[in-house]
Amino acid sequence: MKVGIVGLPNAGKSSLFAALTRAEVEVANYPFTTIEPNVAVVPVADERLDQVAAVLRASEVLPDTVLFHDIAGLVRGAHEGEGLGNQFLSHIRETDAIVHVVRAHGDDRVVHPDGHVDPVADAEVVETELLFADLEQAERRLERVEKQARSGDKVARAEEAWLRKVIEALHAGRPVRTVPAPADAPGAVLRLRPLTSKPVLFVANVDEGDAEVPEALAAHAAAVGARAVAVSARLEAELAALEPDEAAAMRAELGAGEPGLDRVVDGAFALLDQIAFFTADADKPAQSRHLRRGLSAWDAAGEIHTDIQRGFVRAEVIAWDDLVAAGSYAAARERATLRTEGRDYVVADGDVIHIRFTP
Repeated sequence: MKVGIVGLPNAGKSSLFAALTRAEVEVANYPFTTIEPNVAVVPVADERLDQVAAVLRASEVLPDTVLFHDIAGLVRGAHEGEGLGNQFLSHIRETDAIVHVVRAHGDDRVVHPDGHVDPVADAEVVETELLFADLEQAERRLERVEKQARSGDKVARAEEAWLRKVIEALHAGRPVRTVPAPADAPGAVLRLRPLTSKPVLFVANVDEGDAEVPEALAAHAAAVGARAVAVSARLEAELAALEPDEAAAMRAELGAGEPGLDRVVDGAFALLDQIAFFTADADKPAQSRHLRRGLSAWDAAGEIHTDIQRGFVRAEVIAWDDLVAAGSYAAARERATLRTEGRDYVVADGDVIHIRFTP
């Protein structure tokens, strides 16, 4: 899962990135500190996996990961190349979801590009740039598809009709995700790679001690079909620099709640409606993976390895808490909580799965 962190210059993107990854990135009080996207692989902690690993005496715990891309600040006119915007927009296209950091703190020491703090106005600047970039992309794509459609190609005709609806929506200020994908032109969305089709999580960069998303920004997020969480990026970055025990004690003393990583990662997975499943056995790694809700055991096998998916025979499945309660696969089998499922079984969040396959 690739998540792009975007926002206006000085919104707090690099501070959030440092908090999420404990990586040291250059953070300065001027625009375009981040020229190339910083990319970090962040493990996704899951206490359920830890308990499964302990019960089975697994050799190690391997949590799933998220790739966070810290993308340089966008400015008004980015779609026309302002502030090196075209480079940054291309980096966003490669991500699965967008974390949009919006300044909501009142620290006067941090320069704001427009000279004043207005979370909704800031969010709309970035959204407008993404809309304009998609509009240019859609118009260029339409020119190519029109030629194919004139030859009588049915798929091209369906894609042409969809592109015209997309362009109409973008002119009206509506994102591409509001236009249903064309059933008669499979792959049309992938070929366009629209920025505004990606799910969005707003991260309100609030003052230390604040825990709520500003009401106006929360309403804006709801209106555009996005989610929103509140994080003090500066505080989280400072806590991330401490040892885990020190950070936990400081967090408790400040009443800072759960780590910003958890709020952002949980929000990002919720955007894509992902669930976790686990693979584990004695003296072998216990590992978590994520899958879109509603997919099958056969799809889960593909997340593990394509060879396992290709030779799928059956899946042995148990809920993680049933396995922990039983203490072993053998005991779970006696309790009849370990069951055999076929390829069409819909995976549930927290399932522990062992795939039987033919090599």
